[in-house]
Amino acid sequence: MKKTQYFANYFKTIYQNLESIDSVQLEQAASMVWAAHKAGKKVIIAGNGGSAAMASHVAVDFTKAASIRAINFNEADLITCFANDYGYENWVEKALEAYADSGDLAILISSSGKSQNILNAAEKANEMGLSVITVSGFLTDNPLRKLGDLNLWVDSTEYNIVEMTHHVWLVAIIDYLIETSGK
Repeated sequence: MKKTQYFANYFKTIYQNLESIDSVQLEQAASMVWAAHKAGKKVIIAGNGGSAAMASHVAVDFTKAASIRAINFNEADLITCFANDYGYENWVEKALEAYADSGDLAILISSSGKSQNILNAAEKANEMGLSVITVSGFLTDNPLRKLGDLNLWVDSTEYNIVEMTHHVWLVAIIDYLIETSGK
């Protein structure tokens, strides 16, 4: 591939992945967020690495831009304390036990759909009576896709493509809620 074609192909790949989702799924996700909000519940968003950074951004935008109460678990003291005391694979599930209430909505992000701490959190969220939206990529049969009430999935095995697509989808849900709620 010529160097001059790299960026055009890269952006084409992102565009194709953005369009790959049925917009009904994004509307369902927005409806789940809105239902939690109208019931006085909160949205909890968690992920690892780039997905954690995305969780922070999206939680702030839900709260600030859409006036929907949302939190994430990206405080270093929380992560290091819970990971040290309960194991890294269990820290998100333990954070849910500490901060989530029945009826809350958990949005759990794992590019591969195989992050053990996110899988454990999804199982705990289901046990606790939370609604669960999973956001993943890579294999169609990744384990996270089996644990959500709604599962948003990107058909790519490239981390940056998957993460970029997830981010745009989640921000689009926020903008949709702002537009449709009359805020």
